[in-house]
Amino acid sequence: MAEVAEKELIVDKPKSEGLFSKKNRRLLIDPLDGNNPITVQVLGICSALAVTVQMKPALVMAIALIFVTSFSNLIISLIRNTIPSRIRIIVQLAIVALWVILVDQFLKAYVYDVSKQLSVFVGLIITNCIVMGRLEAFAMGNKPWPSFLDGIGNGLGYGLILMAVAFVRELFGSGSVFGYKVFAAMGLSYQGNGLMMLPAGACIVVGIIIWIQRSLNGYTESH
Repeated sequence: MAEVAEKELIVDKPKSEGLFSKKNRRLLIDPLDGNNPITVQVLGICSALAVTVQMKPALVMAIALIFVTSFSNLIISLIRNTIPSRIRIIVQLAIVALWVILVDQFLKAYVYDVSKQLSVFVGLIITNCIVMGRLEAFAMGNKPWPSFLDGIGNGLGYGLILMAVAFVRELFGSGSVFGYKVFAAMGLSYQGNGLMMLPAGACIVVGIIIWIQRSLNGYTESH
């Protein structure tokens, strides 16, 4: 009887969820399209307008936000049960500030030219709506590994739109991609579109991307 009971216990024991189960994969995939932080949630718009004149600083900004969001999510999730509710926002800001300072110092040490281009926008990651939103909405209520994946997914979703905007702005604004003169290489004379170099141009590009993405997905605002 004891052996039968032991076997039943073994059979009834729930299987542990894999590191990249279907549920965890959705945390990485959904922010790329159906739940994109920029085109659907409309977060992080300020930096999307400010750092997308060229693709190189946009790429660095995207990597920086992926790093900060994922590791901030991880740390907050690890200590979520010890954070007093009244000071949770202060704790979250302190954790985010730690990672942002590390990223900022790294950029100044190894890619100083890009750091100058990004200016204050690296520091402003501390108050980025995407980062703070994921900490409050996800990391505070979920385990560390899913929280880490959620941070990576939302960072990738942000970076995807950032790179798309930067590609259009740099190509039509200065006729280059990552500094490579595309039109000149094809033997074409291109003076550049000044509007694409302005925040207004970025706003137009972001708006078009949001319209295309929502049209393809059939997304509508609920009232």
